[in-house]
Amino acid sequence: MSRQLHLNAFVMPNGHHEAAWRHPSTDPRRARTLRHYVDIARTAERGMLDSLFLADGVALWSNVKHNSHSHFEPLTLLSALAATTDHIGLIATASTTYNEPYHLARKFASLDHLSGGRAGWNIVTSAGVDEARNFNLGTRPGHELRYARATEFVDVVKKLWDSWDDDAAVLDRASGIYADTDRIRPIEHEGEHFRVRGPLNIERPVQGHPLLVQAGSSETGKEYAARHAEAVFTAQQTFAEGKAFYDDVKGRLAKYGRSPDEIKILPGISPIIGRTTAEARAREAELNALITPEYGLHQLSKLLDHDITGCPLDGPLPDVGSFTEGAQSRLALVVGLARRENLTIRQLLERLAGGRGHRVFAGTPVRIADELEQWFTGGAADGFNVMPPTLPGGLDEFVDLVVPELRRRGLFRAEYTGTTLREHYGLARPVNRNRVKEHAA
Repeated sequence: MSRQLHLNAFVMPNGHHEAAWRHPSTDPRRARTLRHYVDIARTAERGMLDSLFLADGVALWSNVKHNSHSHFEPLTLLSALAATTDHIGLIATASTTYNEPYHLARKFASLDHLSGGRAGWNIVTSAGVDEARNFNLGTRPGHELRYARATEFVDVVKKLWDSWDDDAAVLDRASGIYADTDRIRPIEHEGEHFRVRGPLNIERPVQGHPLLVQAGSSETGKEYAARHAEAVFTAQQTFAEGKAFYDDVKGRLAKYGRSPDEIKILPGISPIIGRTTAEARAREAELNALITPEYGLHQLSKLLDHDITGCPLDGPLPDVGSFTEGAQSRLALVVGLARRENLTIRQLLERLAGGRGHRVFAGTPVRIADELEQWFTGGAADGFNVMPPTLPGGLDEFVDLVVPELRRRGLFRAEYTGTTLREHYGLARPVNRNRVKEHAA
């Protein structure tokens, strides 16, 4: 097949199941070490995966009493992983609400140079109230305001990356000319949210622009993705929902002068793998038996932006409304799941424990490959955001058991054919906007 799957490893300290840290196959102490993440990154690279991705937030999870949290600032950790890997893409989450454009433009340009062109930025607007309170705010900015700031933020970052032409650093030792200053320009940006003069104090990234990733699935989020994103991490529970989202986002690209192949859509899947279906389901039950209901209720309350901690576990989900200034798409997904399958709160907690709304699938390597192939060939995905329930073992099993099955079907690469993250995803290197303007003139 000419079209092949794209696979990203979504890395959490002990795995994606909320009780992973309690499972005997994990070691929460080792998850606080660099060696833990080096081993995971090398496993992903051994499987020829496109990239690995680190989520992040800028507040301590208030439910840390019952679960591990993301320990390390992702750009710092990925810089270390860049030195211990050769091919795997390195995607870090960073907020447009609690950073400044110059700061992030410089950090991602640095990671891109240090890794030889493997950096990616997962753009988030930070929906949590606790995050706002760490940045001199009493409450979070509204959903629309966060996205308006994010739109301008990314525009400024792209301008900064383009403030150096690709050939600006001439390195002419004979003449003593290090850089052609005619090819380095201030951006002189003045907008509603930012005033930035520029230029950036590092050369244009190896990839031109690091890969831009987005994960919001609200109406505003989908429009933002169509305008800016090159990969979308999303959550859908059914093939029909996945295809509807895929068609919706791809259908919005034309208005921004983009073609459907300029964006890759990767739904999340947490595969629980067994030699038989019964063994896989037993593994899922084993993990679910370690769930702490207090933690699950707190987590669900955050997803819904509505306190349900006093509700009976074996009763139905109460009416929580349909609007939040937080994560709107995840609210709709969770409520839709509960209503569609008539789940009690206890059952809903189990369904969410493995992926927080992303699809959890327990089965054999062949059955998991069947599911991925159906979504891929049926037009619901360009690839998948793989979320191992436990780490490092869950990723080892996916690479050793599922990836060979995908290769056998001609759906996935047997070796890397490029050196940059953009090349892994089959995406073009952006032309510097200043050269476009020069040619137009």
